[in-house]
Amino acid sequence: MNDVQAAVRAGTGSGVRPRAGTTMTDDAGPVFTRRSTVARLALLEAQGDDLSVHEAMTLALQQATAEVGALGGVVHLPCETPDGLYLVASSGLPDKVTDEWAYLAIDRDLVPVRAMREGVLCWSEEGSPRIESHGAVAVPVPGTARPLGVLTLFLSDDRKPDASGCSFLTAVAGWSAQWLGQRTVDPAPCRGATGCGPVTGRAVPADPLEPADATRSRGSAARQTARMAELTTALAEAFTTRDVVGVVADHVLPPFGADGLVIEANENGRLHVVGSVGYAEEFLEDRLEGLPTDANVLMTDVLRRRRPVFVESTADFVRRYPELRRMTHPDKNSWAFLPLSASGQEFGCCVISFALPRTFTDEERTLLTALSGLVAQALERARLYDAEHSRAQSLQRGLLPRSLPRLPAVTAAASYLPASEGAAVGGDWYDLIPLSADRVAMVVGDVMGHGIAEAATMGRLRTAVHTLADLEMPPDEMFGHLNDLVKELGDDSYVTCLYAVYDPVSRICTFCLAGHPPPVVVHPDGTLHRPVLVANPPLGAAEPPFDTQELRLPEQCVLVFYTDGLLRSVDRDADEGVALLVSAVADALEETSYFSRACDGDGGACLGRLCDLITTQLTQDRPRAVDDAALFLTHTRVTAPDDVASWALTESPTAASESRELVRRQLARWRLNDLEPTTEIVVSELVGNAIRHAKGPLRLRLLRSGSLICEVYDGSLTTPRIRRATQMDEGGRGLHLVSALSRRWGTRYLDDGKCIWAEQELTPDSAHRI
Repeated sequence: MNDVQAAVRAGTGSGVRPRAGTTMTDDAGPVFTRRSTVARLALLEAQGDDLSVHEAMTLALQQATAEVGALGGVVHLPCETPDGLYLVASSGLPDKVTDEWAYLAIDRDLVPVRAMREGVLCWSEEGSPRIESHGAVAVPVPGTARPLGVLTLFLSDDRKPDASGCSFLTAVAGWSAQWLGQRTVDPAPCRGATGCGPVTGRAVPADPLEPADATRSRGSAARQTARMAELTTALAEAFTTRDVVGVVADHVLPPFGADGLVIEANENGRLHVVGSVGYAEEFLEDRLEGLPTDANVLMTDVLRRRRPVFVESTADFVRRYPELRRMTHPDKNSWAFLPLSASGQEFGCCVISFALPRTFTDEERTLLTALSGLVAQALERARLYDAEHSRAQSLQRGLLPRSLPRLPAVTAAASYLPASEGAAVGGDWYDLIPLSADRVAMVVGDVMGHGIAEAATMGRLRTAVHTLADLEMPPDEMFGHLNDLVKELGDDSYVTCLYAVYDPVSRICTFCLAGHPPPVVVHPDGTLHRPVLVANPPLGAAEPPFDTQELRLPEQCVLVFYTDGLLRSVDRDADEGVALLVSAVADALEETSYFSRACDGDGGACLGRLCDLITTQLTQDRPRAVDDAALFLTHTRVTAPDDVASWALTESPTAASESRELVRRQLARWRLNDLEPTTEIVVSELVGNAIRHAKGPLRLRLLRSGSLICEVYDGSLTTPRIRRATQMDEGGRGLHLVSALSRRWGTRYLDDGKCIWAEQELTPDSAHRI
């Protein structure tokens, strides 16, 4: 045994390769306990001879980083003089970190230097603040007189890797020692940082008398190793099940000359196709999807016995599994059935198929088996991500409006997009709330951050807004209550919100903003206007009173509300996003000829198309979005003057009879005579209550839209309420009658009094006449 072999055995234990799924131990503890460890070691052992030092050490780093779950790592070798260490490889780290670690003086108190000096694995709770690392572990590459180098990983937490992780790092260091011991690696002739940098020394050239087949074999192995390294990196970046299937198709099928892939999962005793390549949907649905696992002898061999099955021809398949003849495909003639195992359970099968019959070599069988472990780990993580993502989407759909109401004065459309990073739920929301007299409340808000907690906060706020809006609370008072609610959530909770109330009779839109950007107003001629509105601080950081502002809108227009997640990304700031929003709205208006089509046809469909076009243009770089986003469009319309009738009433007992006469005349003009009896009762009771319990001036107003709305105005702030009248009471039943004859009724307060209103449904004949 030479010195290098001794160093390798010192780093890897006994040197005997165990079966997949077993546990190997030495004096230091378990060497490995997971199939992914076996797969990663197999990938290292399958590497070729013509890699550079940089390529080989990078490959070792990738396996160590993926197994331990590190942020990244570096490999250092000693300089020609005993002054320090120079960097030869890095993985997963930005340039700003590798530049700092390009040269390490031997007298520095850093974890790789200590590991190099002491020749043992060293651990430190000090990582690299540039990548938010809270720990570092360094393992020496064993040599005879002194270590050949040192491998260092940066970790995201301040806990030392467990025994299994440390044993794996020792095994990788042993492999690195074996690789370096068989090559001539020139140390860097440097003192200090000057002139030091990554070294890419090549392996010793092959013996010219060596057979060409051996040289080609090494070249093929090197290419295969490079591909497998790419597979490891790609699987680590795959989030969804579809991503994993795509990675396997791109990185596994081509090296082996395969042309088909089916990944199946065992769920509730049946096999379900998770993803496929090279198969028609009809074939999968008719012959594979939903087959009972117990009735499939092949799956019993693969899953229950936990071993791969290699079938080298169709004749071989039919001979071994005659009852499964219908599962064969006319264009596939050999297969590798690989078990997928994670967390100690076999949960599925990866089927790799070939167009022609073929013989699987021992090396191919070993490598495919090892790769199935990597695929299984990635697939389990992806399935958990998919399940969590599905639950998150269901939660988000439950918190946001299922559909937006179509109201006489406003039509709305909206879109919500989750962040591309982190949780798929967030705190952005929008709402359209009908108020009395065809007035409409438009709401858009954004809870800072995105995640389950922010989504729950958003749900609480949305419920609170609905409750306060139903009470006809003015915007500034509403924000006072919402501000108190947000403050109760904690000092680090902040919410931006915009609440606007639009009155279609006066065309006045009242805004109250808490840290939220104002909307873009689109006029019928295509002009875009971004009004300057005073924004209060965000909810949670503000102090009442809240400022409100009024804006008189055109007879019809589109208001474009949005959250800042729609504008910001890693490539642009908010100001650039606003400019892009204005441009996107202008382009969408031109493409759809919106106002002409909205007036001629289905305004809701046209507005939805407009919303989709704007969203598409603003989210072309959505894979890099850093926050969830909402776009909310509302098309406002004015109430026609002929649909409004208003009168001043005398403050006398005759006001009730006077109001009944006015109602009869107006309903006759509107051809709503069938509503005359009930409307007279409602108006009489409302006016009578105002005469008895309030003060002037008195005013009566009727509105005709999707319903008939009766309003009585007075100068008192007293709250009318239904009281229980006994059988002997002569009064007290007026509001009972109003409630019984109306679809809904209520009170809203004004600066100089209040308004009591009641809505009545229009009969089908009346609605048709309108």
